[in-house]
Amino acid sequence: MEHLPFYIALVMGLSTFLCVFFLAKASPEYTTRILIIASAWLVLQALVSASGFYADTQAMPPRLLLAIVPPILLIIGLFVTKSGRHFIDKLDLKTLTLLHIVRIPVELVLFWLYLYKKVPEIMTFEGQNFDIISGITAPIVYYLYIKERIGTGIMLMWNFMCLVLLINIVSTAILSAPFAFQQFGFEQPNIAVLYFPFNWLPCCIVPIVLFSHVVAIKKLMEE
Repeated sequence: MEHLPFYIALVMGLSTFLCVFFLAKASPEYTTRILIIASAWLVLQALVSASGFYADTQAMPPRLLLAIVPPILLIIGLFVTKSGRHFIDKLDLKTLTLLHIVRIPVELVLFWLYLYKKVPEIMTFEGQNFDIISGITAPIVYYLYIKERIGTGIMLMWNFMCLVLLINIVSTAILSAPFAFQQFGFEQPNIAVLYFPFNWLPCCIVPIVLFSHVVAIKKLMEE
């Protein structure tokens, strides 16, 4: 995307790689497989986005669904298949908790994109996006949990709270995009996610963060 400082794209890319790294680290048994699948998916999405495919906002259904639906279907598949549930059972809850620190640089990226008129203010912490709280509290919750100073109840509350914050910004971002159903950000639509590397946010970071919360909640409720 033109007219943006390089550091914004760099932080976006590094945040994506950090997110994938934490997921891979959470499952030593599947590390290589996770890295291969994630790398292939990110390269594919980079090529599709670079071609301008997602920039056509008049197409119906929105073309961006091709970046969002496959990860969601994969998550569903992991929960409903035996091999998928085996993978989920092997994931480390502590690492999945620490993973959420990626939400701090992501929120900074969204704020910078707002300053350069690529997303609306409502999508930032100056608007109605408080998701940065999840990132700030993640290392604190992680530390308290490994030191056994908080238990299952607090961990569940934290995951549910952060999940609500995630749903809030995701729904805001979707309804701020320049599609037929746009509800917010008419003065400045959410166009950043239509371009590389910012399309990695909906196609990779958000699904991994969502998956991490759902897995954590499942594990905690089974304790």
